[in-house]
Amino acid sequence: MSAGSKKILNKQFLFREGDASDSAYVVKSGKIIITKSKGNSEIILAELGPGSMLGEMAFFDNKPRSAGARAHGDAEVIALPFVALNAQFKKFPEWLKVMVKTINQHLREANQRIKNLENTTTHEKEVFDAHTITRYLAILHLIGTKYGEPDPEGVIVPSGVLRKYTIQIFQQPTAKMQRLIEALQELGYAIIQDLGEGRQRVIIKNLNMLGNLTDFYNDYLFVEEKKRVTIEERELLILRALIQLAKQSPIDDKGFSTVSLTKMQNESMATFGQVIRLEEANPLIEKGLLNEKMQSNNGEILTKLKVADLETIYPYWQIIYSLKKIKK
Repeated sequence: MSAGSKKILNKQFLFREGDASDSAYVVKSGKIIITKSKGNSEIILAELGPGSMLGEMAFFDNKPRSAGARAHGDAEVIALPFVALNAQFKKFPEWLKVMVKTINQHLREANQRIKNLENTTTHEKEVFDAHTITRYLAILHLIGTKYGEPDPEGVIVPSGVLRKYTIQIFQQPTAKMQRLIEALQELGYAIIQDLGEGRQRVIIKNLNMLGNLTDFYNDYLFVEEKKRVTIEERELLILRALIQLAKQSPIDDKGFSTVSLTKMQNESMATFGQVIRLEEANPLIEKGLLNEKMQSNNGEILTKLKVADLETIYPYWQIIYSLKKIKK
C-alpha cells in the first residue's frame, strides 16, 4: 500500500481481523472503531479519534491483524506503509530497536494472557457472586415475608409474584432465582412441588433464616477485611461434627457445651467418611468459635463451645459455598 490519505465510509472496514498486515495508520478525521469477533457478533475494544495510531504492532512481527478496524461515521486515515517505516527503523541505534521490539512482544503476550483469562472465566464464571447472592436472597425473603402463605412445612412463596418482582421490579434474570431455589432444595431448606403445565409451588422451610443470612452476608461483605471472620469450606465439616457432639453434652450455666476433640477425630471416619484431625480445630479457636483446648484426666483433648452460635452460622456458609459453586 502506498502512503497518503485514505477515506473510509461509515461502517466500512479499514482492515478485518486475520488480514495480512502491511501498514500502520493515523486517524486524520472522524472515528475508527477497533472490533473483535465473538461468535456471530462483535465486541468493540476501542474507539480512536484524530491523532490516534492503529495497526502499528504488526510492524515488528508481521503477524496478521489481531482485531478489525472500521469507520464509525465517515473517516479519513493516513497510511504508513511498513516498507517506508522499515527504512526509517533501520537507522535507529541497535539498543533502541531491541527495546521497541521487546515492548511490542510484551504487549502481544499480555494481550494473549488477557484473552486466555477471559476464555477461562467465561466458561467457569460463577452464576452467583457475593453480591448476587445477597440480592436474590433479599428478593426471595421480601416476597416470602410480604406475600407468603403459612404451610406446615414453612412458607409458600407465590411463584408468579416472585417472578414478577425478580424480572420487572428488580430487573434480574428469573433463571437465576430458579437455580437458587433448586440449590436450597438440595440442601434441605426449600421444597419445589411440580403442579404440572410449567407451574410449581415453592415452600421455604425457614424464611427467617434466609433473611438473617442476607443481613449477615451483606454486613460481612462491607466490613473491613481485617475484621471479617470467614469460615472456610473445609471447616463446615468440622462445624457439623462439633454440633453433633455438642448436642450429646449438657449445657452449663454460661451456655457452653464441652466436647471431646479426640472423640471427633476417632469417630470422624465412621461418621463422615473422612478423618478430621485434632489440629483442624485450631483455626476455629483463633476465630473465637471454640475455647482453648483442655486435657481431661483420661488424656482426651476437650474444648468448649456454644452450639447455638455454630448452628446459626453453619447454614449461612453452607448456602454461600453451594451457590458459589454453581457455574454457567
